[in-house]
Amino acid sequence: MAVIEVVVGDITGEDVDAIVTAANESLLGGGGVDGAVHRAAGPRLAQAGGAIGPCAPGDAMATAAFDLDPPVRHIIHTVGPIWEDGDQGEADVLASCYRRSLRVADELGARTVAFPAIATGVYGFPADLAARIAAATIAATPTDVERIRLVAFDEATAIHLRSALATVC
Repeated sequence: MAVIEVVVGDITGEDVDAIVTAANESLLGGGGVDGAVHRAAGPRLAQAGGAIGPCAPGDAMATAAFDLDPPVRHIIHTVGPIWEDGDQGEADVLASCYRRSLRVADELGARTVAFPAIATGVYGFPADLAARIAAATIAATPTDVERIRLVAFDEATAIHLRSALATVC
């Protein structure tokens, strides 16, 4: 089983083989974490995303990391659900984001991966529920990834993630 840890910081500076970005369906870049990833990786990332997109909610696709510093070699793009009311299958789509991203990481041979708090920004997914889904899904998904870092943008998100992780590990 992978070691799972929670940190507060900038996902683009993580010392991992692959980072996951909370993308929009076009994979051309957006706001929040995806905007930060696109700015750090450079303009070739949008070109690569456009060449493989669109990506359906709950799915994941990979590109090179372009201008990100090694050891980051890959960016895994996943599209989270837009929160409606919790009765539109949002939890299943979010869980799929984590499962599919880990499968893609395995296909890439990544041993270390960093995840953001997917869909908790402009997509409006409640942070506490999203943290529970992330922790439970990652803990239950078979993977060859050895170390998974859950990168919170702020301490409030980190508290949700740590609490959720404590209940599944």
